[in-house]
Amino acid sequence: MSDADRVMDGAERFEADAVARGLDVEIVEHLEAQSLAEVAELLSIEPGDIVKSLVVKRHDGSFLFALIPGGRQISWPKLRAVVGVNKLRMSDDGMALDATGYRHGVTPIGSTTAWPVVADERIVGRRIAVGAGTGGRIAFVDADALVAAYGATVTDISAEQSPH
Repeated sequence: MSDADRVMDGAERFEADAVARGLDVEIVEHLEAQSLAEVAELLSIEPGDIVKSLVVKRHDGSFLFALIPGGRQISWPKLRAVVGVNKLRMSDDGMALDATGYRHGVTPIGSTTAWPVVADERIVGRRIAVGAGTGGRIAFVDADALVAAYGATVTDISAEQSPH
């Protein structure tokens, strides 16, 4: 399957995987926004309800998803301790595409490979917004259902976002 084919079917893969895993998702088309705060305002939610699905590369070449609430960033020491390795790094766009089949709207839902998921404990008990497999769409999902569907590890893996 070519990169173009994988990108084109991202929305369909997302929806099929959500159904297969019994996840109730509400997909919302959203306007392009310049910041997390702007997206949150457009969706009438708190920035922390928008969860980033970050693709992290392990030293052995495999990947994992780190689910981090908006306004926070990965705490590398915490994540390394949870995963039990000394070396992790953020994937670049090309690596993320190869690992997940998604160019935009990256999420564990519908990823071409079911990589392990580590979720920050701050997302549990909430209705969250995640990428929906393609640009211009966000999906609302119950965080606890998402964690259960992927057998995610839930722990503290984030830190306050540093000012730019």
